[in-house]
Amino acid sequence: MYRYLVTTFRTPAFQASVVEQHYAFLDQLRAQGKLELAGPFTDKSGGAYLIKAGSLDEARSLAFADPVHLTGSSLVTVYEWNAA
Repeated sequence: MYRYLVTTFRTPAFQASVVEQHYAFLDQLRAQGKLELAGPFTDKSGGAYLIKAGSLDEARSLAFADPVHLTGSSLVTVYEWNAA
């Protein structure tokens, strides 16, 4: 398994109503053992989370299923991360 950093930055189309769905999505990843940590940026521009996946394609598939991405509320980007 590899680690991937997922960043989410709010877009002008951000919908506050999606936040609860986003947190439920993260809880689901955590229950599956795929989420290591997550949190919002203090400036409220978005947030980031660290996931485990077998490949970049799998990580993108997971991240792009996030409700903040699906609704266009946030720009979601996935980076392979060699964190120590």
